[in-house]
Amino acid sequence: MGAVTSDAVVVGAGPNGLVAAIALADAGWDVVLVEAEDEVGGAVRSAEVTAPGFVTDLFSAFYPLAAASPVIRDLDLGAHGLRWERAPSPVAHAFPDGRGAVVHHDPDRSAAGFEAQAAGDGDAWLRMVAGWDAVRDPLLDLLFTPFPPVRAGLRLLGRTRVSGALDLARLAALSARRLGREEFRGEGPRALLTGNAMHSDLPPEGAGSAVFGWLLVMLAQDVGFPVPRGGAGVLATALRRRAEAAGVQVRCGSPVEEVLVAGGRARGVRLRGGERLRARRAVLADVSAPSLYRDLVGERHLPPRLLHDLDRFQWDPATLKVDWALDAPVPWTAGEARGAGTVHLGRDDDGLVDVSADLAVGRVPDPPFVLFGQMTTADATRSPAGTESAWGYTHVPRDAAGDPDAVEAVVRGVEAAVEQVAPGFGGHVVARHVQGPRDLEGRDANLSVGALNGGTAGLHQQLVLRPTRGLGRPETPVAGLFLAGAAAHPGGGVHGACGWNAAVAALRQEGTLGPVRRALVRTAWSRVLRED
Repeated sequence: MGAVTSDAVVVGAGPNGLVAAIALADAGWDVVLVEAEDEVGGAVRSAEVTAPGFVTDLFSAFYPLAAASPVIRDLDLGAHGLRWERAPSPVAHAFPDGRGAVVHHDPDRSAAGFEAQAAGDGDAWLRMVAGWDAVRDPLLDLLFTPFPPVRAGLRLLGRTRVSGALDLARLAALSARRLGREEFRGEGPRALLTGNAMHSDLPPEGAGSAVFGWLLVMLAQDVGFPVPRGGAGVLATALRRRAEAAGVQVRCGSPVEEVLVAGGRARGVRLRGGERLRARRAVLADVSAPSLYRDLVGERHLPPRLLHDLDRFQWDPATLKVDWALDAPVPWTAGEARGAGTVHLGRDDDGLVDVSADLAVGRVPDPPFVLFGQMTTADATRSPAGTESAWGYTHVPRDAAGDPDAVEAVVRGVEAAVEQVAPGFGGHVVARHVQGPRDLEGRDANLSVGALNGGTAGLHQQLVLRPTRGLGRPETPVAGLFLAGAAAHPGGGVHGACGWNAAVAALRQEGTLGPVRRALVRTAWSRVLRED
C-alpha cells in the first residue's frame, strides 16, 4: 500500500495544531492532522476524575487570551458548540490575613474597591484601564504577529505616537513589583498585578514581568477570565468540528516517531507502526522544540549551531495540580473571593518575591503560591447545584518533580494554604485528584515535567531568541518544516497565534513570491547559525 499523501501534515492536535490545520484547509490545502493521544486538545481537555457529576479541566481552565485573540474569535467557534461562561468576577487575591482584592467586570466597581483600600488607587486603576483601551487592538495584533511585526507596530505607533510608544517600551522592560509601586498605594492592585505576572515564570522583580501582569489584569477587566460551558474539552471539540468542517482529516491515537527529511526538506512523517504520511508542501509541528529537533527530525539534519543552542534551552518550572469535588461553596474569609472564578492565595505581595527566589535556587516554596479555580462558580454545569468543582495549582522546582515525598508535601502545603484563607475547606472535600508534574507530562508530552508554557518567558528566550536564536518566526532550518507550538513566538497560552503564524508562513512560501521567500529564509538562517 502506498503512503498517504496530502498537501500538509500537522503534528499535534492542541489548540495551535488545530488552528494551523484550519487555516491551511480554509486556504484550500488538503490537510491531515495527527495526534498521539486518543482525543484532541492537548492541554485543553476535561473529564470526570474526582466524583461523578464533577467536571474537571485537566490542565488549563480559564481563557482570557482565547477570548481576546483575533485568531480564535474569527473562527466562529460558536457555530460549532462553544459557549463562554464567566464568573461573577474574574480574578481575586485572598491574603493570608483574611483581606481580599478583586477585579470586577465593571471597571468603576473595581476602582471603587481599590479606592476604599487606599485613596487615589481608584483613579489610578481607571487611568490604567483607559490606557489599555487606547492600545488594545493594535497591541494584541503586535503580540500575536511573527517578528518583525511591522504593520502592527505601525498601527500601534499611530495610536500612541512617540511618547506613548516609549511608555509601552518602558513597561515591557519593567518589573511587576515596580509597576505596582509606581501606580498604586494599596496592596490589593499591587498583588493582583504581581500574582498575574506569576502566570508566567518571570520573577516579580524581573525585567519584563510587568507586561505579563498588566496584560492579564487588563484582560480580566476587559473580557474577563471566561471558561467554555461544559468543560475545557468543549473548546477543543469545537476546534475539531471547525477543522473537520473545513476538510481536515483528524487522526487521533497516531503518535509520530519521525519527520521524514530528504534533500534538506521535510517530506512527511512516519507514525509508530511504520505508516508514512507524505506532505507535498509542508509539515507543521505543534510539539516542543527539543522534541521536534532532537526526537522527530534528528541531529543529522540540523546545523551544529542549532544543536548547541538547544543545549541551553530553558524550560519553565514544573507544575503540580490538585482537583477537588466539594459538597458546598468554598468558605472564604475574604468576601472578595467568593464570586471570583480565579483566586490567587498563599502569599502577600512581598511573599511572591520569596516564592520566585525559592524556585530560582531549587527550593520548594513553603508556603506555596496557589492559583485556585472555582469552576462551578464560573460555569454552573460543572457540578451539582450547591457544590463546587475546584482546583489549585502551584509551581515546584523541576528537580523535585520526580520525588513522591516532595509531591505529597506540596499537596499538603497547597491544602493548608487554602485552609488558611477558607477555614473549614477540608471538611467539604468529598474527593480529590492529584496530578504531579510527571502525571501532567504523561497526559500531554508537550508539558515537560509539568512545564506549561513551552519554555521560559525570560527575555533571553523571547522574540528572535525563541525557542533558540533564530528569526522569531515559525520557519525552521529544515525547509518545509514549521514550528507551530508554544515553543515558537509568541509563546504559551491558549490564543492560537503560534499555529496561525505557522500556517501563514507555510502558505506564503507556496505563494507567488514563494521562491523569493524561501531563498530569504535560507539566507537568514545561514547567517544566524553560521559557525564562528
